[in-house]
Amino acid sequence: MDYSWLTTSWTSILMVILTTIGIYVTLITYTRLAGLRSFSKMSSFDFAMTVAIGSLIASTILTKDPPLVQAMVALAMLYILQMTVAKLRGKSKSIIYAVDNQPLLLMRGSEILEDNMKEAKVTQDDLRAKLREANITQLRQVKAVVMEATGDISVLHNEDSSHKLDAILLKNVRDWNSN
Repeated sequence: MDYSWLTTSWTSILMVILTTIGIYVTLITYTRLAGLRSFSKMSSFDFAMTVAIGSLIASTILTKDPPLVQAMVALAMLYILQMTVAKLRGKSKSIIYAVDNQPLLLMRGSEILEDNMKEAKVTQDDLRAKLREANITQLRQVKAVVMEATGDISVLHNEDSSHKLDAILLKNVRDWNSN
């Protein structure tokens, strides 16, 4: 049996070590410059950015001849793109709609919105699991369940049925106003 695929040279190991250190220092530097949003999941674009950074770092570190300078430039471009899109999102609704998913209402009170569940590809089992995570013991506690732009599911609930949800919490949530 051929075990040559298990071996490597000390030079290759040293290259991986140096590249890992270099890309790590670069990542920390760029993250400090870009700010706290760098690894947030505020939008689907932010999540895609995090995945792209992870993929770039992994492919750089594990390449036979690690291209550190190219990786540093690519990483800088990803951060520049993220900061640019974040600034543009604050100035233009059309940019928001181009790069973000719109939150979708899955439950209005105790009513399950089946069409929205199908659209979001969320099963009844998924929904029940999220309700349990939110410590819901009775459906009447639910004010709203929202599939967020990031893919997370938020459960808004309250024991007191006399408390209404503030409209601002559901602003831009699709199907909230359709009663």
